Amino acid sequence: MLKKIDFTKLPITEIVNEIIYTAAQAGASDIHFDPTETSIKIRFRIDGILIDYAIIPESIRKNLIARLKIISGMDITESRLPQDGAIKTTIKDLSLDMRVSSLPTNEGEKIVIRILDYSASLKGLESLGFSPNNLRKLRELIKEPNGIILVTGATGSGKSTTVYSILQVLNTPEVNLVTVEDPVEMNIDGINQIQVNSEIGLTFASVLRSILRQDPDIIMIGEIRDDETAKIAVRASITGHLVLSTIHTNNALNTIERLTDMEVERYLLASSLNGIVSQKLARRLCPHCIKKRPAIDFEKRLFKANLGVDITELSYATGCSECVGGYKGRIAIHEVLIISQEIRDAISNGMPKEELRKLVYTKDTTTMLQDGLQKVLQNITTLEEILRLVELDDENTKIVYGKVNMGQEGSANTMENQTNDTDVLNNNVTNGMVKQEPQKTETVNATTPIRKQNVISNNTSNTVNNQGIMNQGVSNNSTINQVKNVKPISPVLNATNTMKQGMTNHVIDNTTNLSDNNTQSIKPLDLFSNNKNQDEILDL
Repeated sequence: MLKKIDFTKLPITEIVNEIIYTAAQAGASDIHFDPTETSIKIRFRIDGILIDYAIIPESIRKNLIARLKIISGMDITESRLPQDGAIKTTIKDLSLDMRVSSLPTNEGEKIVIRILDYSASLKGLESLGFSPNNLRKLRELIKEPNGIILVTGATGSGKSTTVYSILQVLNTPEVNLVTVEDPVEMNIDGINQIQVNSEIGLTFASVLRSILRQDPDIIMIGEIRDDETAKIAVRASITGHLVLSTIHTNNALNTIERLTDMEVERYLLASSLNGIVSQKLARRLCPHCIKKRPAIDFEKRLFKANLGVDITELSYATGCSECVGGYKGRIAIHEVLIISQEIRDAISNGMPKEELRKLVYTKDTTTMLQDGLQKVLQNITTLEEILRLVELDDENTKIVYGKVNMGQEGSANTMENQTNDTDVLNNNVTNGMVKQEPQKTETVNATTPIRKQNVISNNTSNTVNNQGIMNQGVSNNSTINQVKNVKPISPVLNATNTMKQGMTNHVIDNTTNLSDNNTQSIKPLDLFSNNKNQDEILDL
């Protein structure tokens, strides 16, 4: 919702402070200043969702941009190149640490402010939403004297918060802990932190070479961005150092593939990689407006297949004055993988991805989907939010959206009450009700009239199946397969969305020829019981 602000009565410094303070109070992670032709739109990212806040008029547009660039240490005379800056200030007794980025666009400079909040890191690993099993495995990983621990996820998924929480545990007087970051986002006493500066050649790779001569015990690399950094990190870990780092991948299996794509030798990766922590951030349900609803069949099957539990109801978001759309705050969903000896041997031997997946996702590894579903059962978040983050057709899931495992469900007769037309059609094909010839086919929805669609090919005949379609479990709104003709035939008989309950099912094979001048009728022909359905037939 846009907020109306009287900018004519406020100086530009107060306008900027008010915007930043309001965003921080609302729990925003980012402030966007989007330029338009006549104004600037201000948007806040709250719980991962962008929300409109205000419109800045053209009259103070330049002053606003200039003020933001000044307090962030940017060059106000340069508007043609991207710039980065930082703001560390106190507004109304609220201490703020921010990173600022400017980007030239065709409508002017776009400014984005990232509000850094590492209060969660100071609370410890227990506050990050790890399940008891995942927390136990993470504590085992950080006890290792050497090797690599990787935290993976997309931008803004909380990787830095998790890494800083681990550093808080490892930061003891007995160890020499060195970090190389871009930028240094949180100052920690007792840790030697290095800021990367690529303009003068101070890159991740060059710093890592120097760090190895500083007698380190633990090395934290802000991000593995290139092949050289990955190779140095791996070699550092096998020489007796514990290495922490982040990388942009979706899950543990993709992380292994990404590192091999970076030309890291497989035998080095197998011996150095200790564990992978993958995570994403899901919005928390607002406790003030949480409600329950009955679970549908698909949701019941999803929980049964992945968690082995039966559910009858689920929580959902409604929205109130205390939240944004029924959500308030975020929680991480995790996937923690400990590299076992079997996985090490598989990586070293170059095992194919399909076989490696079976080793990675064992009973001891909880996928992000499973961890998310567990948090849904705990009324922490909603199933809709988990499905927004985790693709159900990912290779590491046990059930695919809209598909039914026929081995578990039995025959198609057990799905008579299923409303998903795709499921019904798949069941019918499995039972042999529809015979598809090895030629190019096209699936057409029977609920839509078919225009200029050739149905019967030149070398086909019709064999009558005495069993009705309705007895095979197809509903009136079922979709049908139609064989696309190579040569037009007139007239063409098209299927419609109304089928008589006792209509005969037809299986088309390639035994009899139909010429252009002779169209063979399908008998028994009882496609239309009244005249109104005939209107839906469209001639070529």
